[in-house]
Amino acid sequence: MEHDEEVEVTASGASLTVPSQVGSLKKNGYVLIKDHPCRIVDMSVAKVGKHGSAKAKITGIDVFTANKYEEIHPTSHNIDVPVITREDWTLVDISRDGYASLMNDAGDTKEDLKVPDDEIGQKMKALLDGGATVSTTVLRAMGHEKIVDCKEI
Repeated sequence: MEHDEEVEVTASGASLTVPSQVGSLKKNGYVLIKDHPCRIVDMSVAKVGKHGSAKAKITGIDVFTANKYEEIHPTSHNIDVPVITREDWTLVDISRDGYASLMNDAGDTKEDLKVPDDEIGQKMKALLDGGATVSTTVLRAMGHEKIVDCKEI
């Protein structure tokens, strides 16, 4: 007896976040506040009261938009921490519509990231126009990507 079954193969299903206890978070770490991946810029812990547990006030800056977010949680509870990766890519070109053409060490190319409208983008354009080889750092979290740094190599 032979069975003809189709099996759909998908990605590994790696999670975009991992749980972490609020009390174990540190300044300059990362946390998910209101579904935004944020870098922790301030964290204060209120002492245990007569009828409750210690509470932590977490202030974070969104790593993609630079917006400020705050949340208060008991230190014993879990909170989601985004899985954040950094990859270095070599800048090949910048298109007329402002998208960077990037290549990694394996020879893979990426052309879907916009050049930032800040000093990093200006530095990328200046280095490329000067004939330098430019390395960019791409930050990836929660399904989003952004160029966050560049340097001459």
